[in-house]
Amino acid sequence: MEITFEELLNKAKEVSKNSYSPYSKFKVGAAVLYESNKIYCGVNVENVSYGITLCAERTAISSAIAQGEKTKIKAIAVYSPNQKNCLPCGACRQWLAEFAPDDTSKLRVVLEGCKGEAVDWGLDEIFPDSFKFTYCEPN
Repeated sequence: MEITFEELLNKAKEVSKNSYSPYSKFKVGAAVLYESNKIYCGVNVENVSYGITLCAERTAISSAIAQGEKTKIKAIAVYSPNQKNCLPCGACRQWLAEFAPDDTSKLRVVLEGCKGEAVDWGLDEIFPDSFKFTYCEPN
């Protein structure tokens, strides 16, 4: 059975309640759908030293890796009760690119739109030029 973007967004909404965000009070939940059709969830985990705070998207991806996920990401839903259209930060966009299909337009980023509806973007639309490793033989 194929999961809908609305169902994926609902999982992100539900898990956002578990956010550890005592400093910013900005709760975020993420639900990542892989090509295996498994879903992994994550929340933002803050630290008083803000620089080592973890985003929800990266905790969800890390959870998938820790559980042995080997396939590519099909979609990720990101939700915050604090903000509509809560896009991933630049670091999370790079993480998504790392685990995306070769055609990054196939990785869909699902958000809650202004009217509460699920809206989606291709990763290529919100992150057109990700950092990529290219090895070149020395001259």
